[in-house]
Amino acid sequence: MFKDKILLITGGTGSFGNAVMERFLDTDVKEIRIFSRDEKKQDDMRKKYRNDKLKFYLGDVRDITSVKNAMHQVDYVFHAAAFKQVPSCEFFPLEAVKTNILGTDNVLTAAIEYKVKKVICLSTDKAAYPINAMGISKAMMEKVFVAKAKTTSPEQTLICGTRYGNVMASRGSVIPLFVEQIKSGKPLTITNPKMTRFLMSLEEAVELVIFAFQNADAGDIMVQKAPACFIGDLAQALKELFEADNEIKVIGTRHGEKLYETLLTREEHSVAEDLGGFYRVPADKRDLNYDKYFINGDEKLSEDKEYNSHNTQILNVEQIKEKLLQLNYIQEELKKAKYIVEAM
Repeated sequence: MFKDKILLITGGTGSFGNAVMERFLDTDVKEIRIFSRDEKKQDDMRKKYRNDKLKFYLGDVRDITSVKNAMHQVDYVFHAAAFKQVPSCEFFPLEAVKTNILGTDNVLTAAIEYKVKKVICLSTDKAAYPINAMGISKAMMEKVFVAKAKTTSPEQTLICGTRYGNVMASRGSVIPLFVEQIKSGKPLTITNPKMTRFLMSLEEAVELVIFAFQNADAGDIMVQKAPACFIGDLAQALKELFEADNEIKVIGTRHGEKLYETLLTREEHSVAEDLGGFYRVPADKRDLNYDKYFINGDEKLSEDKEYNSHNTQILNVEQIKEKLLQLNYIQEELKKAKYIVEAM
């Protein structure tokens, strides 16, 4: 389906952008465009891969002119550019608005103008029942792409999105922090050991996007089912894998943190289509002429429940270790740790 096509990845120098790029680089895709504002990371990727299929576009989703420069002749867009750090967005909420909301509108406006066939917008579990600036901005991002999807012909440009939980070992996430603390002999800093978080690998996040590409209708939000764990158990699992005895230090909840994460709200769960390993949340197709509709109370809504990291499958320490050992990052760090011990 990507044969001889041009794929644009916004935020392409991030963890997800790299994973998508690696997934498609050896296929018969014609060209992969990496769009980001980070010239250093672009240069690192250019030197690492040295592949003629890779084209680099320096720009910012906040600047629609730079977005349009990268959009010509593009067939598909994976929109991953975003501000993702919860505490940073708490202190600079307007910056989150500019990138996550207005930047998304710029990408979609440019894609529609250049008649891009399909756009997949990446969202986060923090957009469901958001309590922090990052989650609120991503929730608004979802509203933007759903609204655009309603007013755009899907035969010309189909717009849809995905929502997924925490990606293990991604840049700025807790697993690399814990590993670094273990290696340096420092205490493992935990905000609340009873917090639960979904566990998804980068490869699984890419699979969700591809599934959405193949199966989503205009305005759909696609969600992948995922297990979760207690943060305290995650720290313990890493300590056991690295045979470490670091102290675990509880430091308290950070700005904007949730006790658990939600992938589907109660309202979404009541209308979602269960596709096995995935959920499809269709866009509300009603228009503003509400008088046309006679709406009774929805009994299913009152009985249904949300899908969150507290009520999904909770992994124990041994299961977490199995999940962690599937990550290339953990395997490489364990090899380094073993080499250091042997060298000593």
